[in-house]
Parts: sequence; C-alpha cells; structure tokens
Amino acid sequence: MFSIDSKTGMSIMPTLVCSPTAYFKRNSCRPNTVAAHSSSLHHAAKHTVDTYIESGMVIGLGSGHASAMAIQYLGRQFRAGALRDIVGIPMSTISASEAAKAGIPLDQYRDGSQIDFAFDDADLLEEQTLLAVIGRENQQGVESIIQEKSILNAANRHVFMITEKQYKSGLDGSIPVLIQSLGWMEIAEQIDDLFIGDAEVWRRSSIGQLAGPLGGDFPLVTGEGYNVLDVIFTSPIKSLAEVAESLDKVEGVVDHGIICKWPCTAVIVSDSGLSIVSNPSTDTKKGFS
Repeated sequence: MFSIDSKTGMSIMPTLVCSPTAYFKRNSCRPNTVAAHSSSLHHAAKHTVDTYIESGMVIGLGSGHASAMAIQYLGRQFRAGALRDIVGIPMSTISASEAAKAGIPLDQYRDGSQIDFAFDDADLLEEQTLLAVIGRENQQGVESIIQEKSILNAANRHVFMITEKQYKSGLDGSIPVLIQSLGWMEIAEQIDDLFIGDAEVWRRSSIGQLAGPLGGDFPLVTGEGYNVLDVIFTSPIKSLAEVAESLDKVEGVVDHGIICKWPCTAVIVSDSGLSIVSNPSTDTKKGFS
C-alpha cells in the first residue's frame, strides 16, 4: 500500500490501491435502504420502546434513522405520562438534539455510568453472533465511535434496529478504524499487512469524496484528534470477532467500528414484519409481528 523512498525517506503514494467501486460501495449501504423501509423502521422503533423500556430507566440513545424515530416516540410516551423518571444518554450530537426536541431529560456519559438499556442503528449485523459494524457513514468527524461503543458496552441490554439486508453472514465493505494521528502511515501499514489480499486500507477524507489512499489534502480528524482509516474488505469477512481481535493488537489503534457484546438483540425489518433475534448463546428467533 505505502512505500518509502530509500534515498529521500519520503513516503511514496501508490497510483491506486482501491477501486472507486469499492469505495462507493462503502458509502451506499444505508440511505436507499432506509428510504425504502421508513414505515417499517417506525414499527421497529415503536416495538423497541414499548417492549424494552420501562419507567425509571437510564437509556442510551443511538444514532441513525430508526434511532431518531425511537427517540421521537419515546418522547411522546414520556410527555403522555406512559413512561416516568427516564433519563437519556445520547450517543451523538444528533441524538442529543433529537432527544432535546422530544423533551427527554438528558445526562452525559461518564466512565462508570449505569445504563439500563440502549438502542442504536447499525450498518451491518453478522448472523449468529450479532456482532455489529458502526461508523461507516460518519464523514464529518463530529460524532464519536468511542462514545457510541462506550454507551453500548455500558448498557445492561441493548438492541440494534436494522433491515434484513443489513443482517447477513459473509459481510463485506469497510470497517472504520480510529488511529493515532502521529505515525499514522506506519499504523496503516501494519493493518494492511494483517489483511493483505483480503482488504485495502484508505485514510478517510473529510470532504466525503474519493481522495486517494492518503486521504487527500483534507483527511478526516475526529473530535478526539484521531485519523480514521477505512479497512475495505474485497472478500467476505469470515469472522468479525477475529477482525476485531487482530485490530486490537495493533499498536496505535485507538478503537474501531466493531461491536462485540453479549447479550444483544436485533429488531430486524423485513417484508414479513419484524423478526426478533437474540444472541445469549444461540440465536432465538421469536417469529414475526
């Protein structure tokens, strides 16, 4: 992917390490699907609030289309008195804004925060394990994968609301990886070596365009000061858990967009209705509603 000129010590940018098709595939997953399933996602959001949220709970409020609908419905239930003494902990500035408009009392996430339940969108969910991929769509660097993961991991129970197209085995596309900005190229090289032949590594651009493997003139920097790499898999991912384990071992990797947590429940939108799947030890399909 990257190489160093032995005479000058300067990095040499390769002419091409990833096709535009692979890049745009990463950025085309959710919007069209969300538009086509908007009413069904509203059903999923309502089901999630009615089934899993009770008065007195501290609730992690996710980001995404379905999460926004759940926040709006949760606010209506709270204002109507159907739910009392709830507190929301937003995973992003967008979810904080939605919750404030919905009239939900808010608190900030802190280390050690006790969270009873959390809901969120996901870009993809791996069949059987329910391991999730998040963070593919964040182009502005104003949201935090770290905060989103921290809230999900702190929750006693959490639910992902997705469409059936996002629930599959043999996942493909990109995994976002947060890395230290200092010496980022060496970190990218190590990640590239991990998945050589199976993935291509690009630094994400802040302008949301195909800007080259180095991220162009305006690479994305998160609010915490980290660079974002997209590890774009060109062959099916056999195990998200193994990918996460490999990334965790690379020095300089701060975090990544893979959520590995048990128990987890998925509320999956399909043409037949909602399918509810959980992963304590084996998937339990509770049918359709």
